[in-house]
Amino acid sequence: MPTRRDVLAGGGTVAAGAFAGCVQVGSSRGQQSEGGQSGGQDDPAGGTTTVYQETLPSVVGVLVYGRSGPASQGSGFVGPDGSVLTNEHVVANASDVKLRFDDNEWRDATVSGTDPYSDLAVLEPNGTPSEATPLSFVDTDPEPPVGTPVLAIGSPYGFTGSASEGIVSGIDRLLPAPNDFQIADAVQTDAALNPGNSGGPLVTFEGDVVGVVSSAGGENVGFAISAALAKRVVPALAEDGSYDHPFMGTSLLEVTPAVAETYGLENVGGVVVADVLPDGPAQGVLRPAGDTTVTNGVSVPTGGDVVRGMGGTEVETMADLSNVLALDTSPGDTIPVTVIRDGAETTVDLTLGARPDP
Repeated sequence: MPTRRDVLAGGGTVAAGAFAGCVQVGSSRGQQSEGGQSGGQDDPAGGTTTVYQETLPSVVGVLVYGRSGPASQGSGFVGPDGSVLTNEHVVANASDVKLRFDDNEWRDATVSGTDPYSDLAVLEPNGTPSEATPLSFVDTDPEPPVGTPVLAIGSPYGFTGSASEGIVSGIDRLLPAPNDFQIADAVQTDAALNPGNSGGPLVTFEGDVVGVVSSAGGENVGFAISAALAKRVVPALAEDGSYDHPFMGTSLLEVTPAVAETYGLENVGGVVVADVLPDGPAQGVLRPAGDTTVTNGVSVPTGGDVVRGMGGTEVETMADLSNVLALDTSPGDTIPVTVIRDGAETTVDLTLGARPDP
């Protein structure tokens, strides 16, 4: 089956945004739009209007029914394997799901798999219109840099076929996930995001998906689950219904100036092992903090290992560590972890477990 990338010509990047959270069906004001919010009459080949028109047929509105009737709605899109991708929080606890394609074509769908830890879900539609060809994920080696124009297409407030334009305004962001975990490698955008955009695609001018729109953090600050993470999670959701995330079994604290001063570190960088889960993967391998002290008015755990490298990758921030775990490892892998312990650098081998269910 040809993908949207096969259809689109030219290069560059796109425009746009998305929003976290779905919108309650009762509050939806929207009707199907005629052309969204993008472009102009003299849009050049490969420009915003071209990308919008070529991508729109593959974008869906997701209407979710609970036990008591219509519950919420969001967005989604046809992924590389022909299934429909959206956010986990859009379809959580759904008893019935309807998909609204372009030109008001409706299809029933079943939930093939969900993953709260990445906020991704895979839906299996009861057929798709011929125009709804799969969208491809962007090449993530390297990932699109900050400044890349992007376009988000979805159904904010139920207004189907809406588009918002912006840029990739940040990468390697961490988003909250259940049980105090975090979603690694998130893409930040300044595109306008509103309820109902959740689950829609954030695409480049080549029509490739940079991320799956997930959340908004404030004015001109929105986030999408990265293509790199989706490439790992989505195939497992489609095949097995779930995805096993690697697990260290630790509580961690990013090194700040106060932490660096407490530990006598020359540079502000790394992650402190604040605690280790009993009988977890890190027990007996990584040393947790045993006490606390106050430095510059800040309470700092003391005595724990300071992680400075993992799997051969330097760890300067919590995002560095989270990205290595999420994108480069799997449960059962044994990886070298470089730590500063008692003022000296040493390397230990850590065998990762599987993250417990939320």
